[in-house]
Amino acid sequence: MIRSTALLTFLSAFALASGAPSPTPPGDDIYYPGRALVADIDRIVTPNGVDETFEVVLGGARQVVNVRGADRANPILLFVHGGPAAVEMPIAWAFQRPWEEFFTVVQWDQRAAGRSFRLNDPKTIAPTLKPERYRDDAIELIELLCRKYDKPKIFLLGHSWGSIVGLSVAAKRPDLLYAYIGMGQVIDFRENEQVGFDWTLDRARKDNNADAVRELEALQPYPGPGELDYDKTMIERKWNVHYGGLAWGRTDGDFYFHAGRLSPLYTAADRKAWDDGSAFTMKTMWSQLATVTFNDLNKLDIPVILFLGRHDYTTPAPIAAAWMERLKAPKKVTVWFENSAHLHILEEPGHVFAALLEHVRPLAEKSQTTHH
Repeated sequence: MIRSTALLTFLSAFALASGAPSPTPPGDDIYYPGRALVADIDRIVTPNGVDETFEVVLGGARQVVNVRGADRANPILLFVHGGPAAVEMPIAWAFQRPWEEFFTVVQWDQRAAGRSFRLNDPKTIAPTLKPERYRDDAIELIELLCRKYDKPKIFLLGHSWGSIVGLSVAAKRPDLLYAYIGMGQVIDFRENEQVGFDWTLDRARKDNNADAVRELEALQPYPGPGELDYDKTMIERKWNVHYGGLAWGRTDGDFYFHAGRLSPLYTAADRKAWDDGSAFTMKTMWSQLATVTFNDLNKLDIPVILFLGRHDYTTPAPIAAAWMERLKAPKKVTVWFENSAHLHILEEPGHVFAALLEHVRPLAEKSQTTHH
């Protein structure tokens, strides 16, 4: 499946109807009974709750947004997914429900990703697939959410590729955020690839894996100068995932990506769009990401919290930890997830939830007290 290759490349590398949709009639969908059960279990029934899926136009592109929470009075938390185009909306059912008691959680299928992929002409949108455009889409979305739900600010959580988008927003528009949360944080893309490759090759050699060593050594120098080579990255990621750089103690990411089959928000056609959008976006964007770096970003005017997997070598955690040490910010917290690599939302969902309650949620009250 493309989702196990192109989508893993970065995540491993890296209005519609209002309210909760009923899963589409069964037809040939063998997952329909499970999706129907999940939809019923996850229904928001509280008097002041919110459960909406709608379409917005950001930067001229139609995009899909899902908003869920038990109480509209709670602060908004926008989850900016990885990839590019590795959407979180179809996977969120597996970890997000407890969050919704304390946050109004927003999942957003970015341009050319997931359910948004079919809403725009690929030929028209291809030239717009640049990091700065995603950043500005996110800013437009935050401003829209603040107006729609009458909020002064929000929390922004960026995962993997989404941490590039998120940290860029934090640098450009800190006034919109209570805090920035980076998960699987990318700081320097080329260094990210170099460190991840070295770790993977070292594991292969220690494992006496002749096939892996041969394929990896053939990539050297990796990532090399100039633009990133998508095909080389695909090979590196295959072995990185095999050795647990994506999910600690696992040799693949299927447990994560297959979760979308039970999502009430995603039909079989949507899952195909997820695959197609991932392949399209990765091939369009990958070469230009080599120049992405935050090494010169040494100061932010808002609290910064990093959620780092101890075994993450998809976006190697030591790089982000070193950057955090030199960053100046009003508040800094680094939370280590000792039993996780890159997917701690499913590897350690309880610890992620606890960290959100301890380190993130109180910052909304503190901000409101300060302003009053």
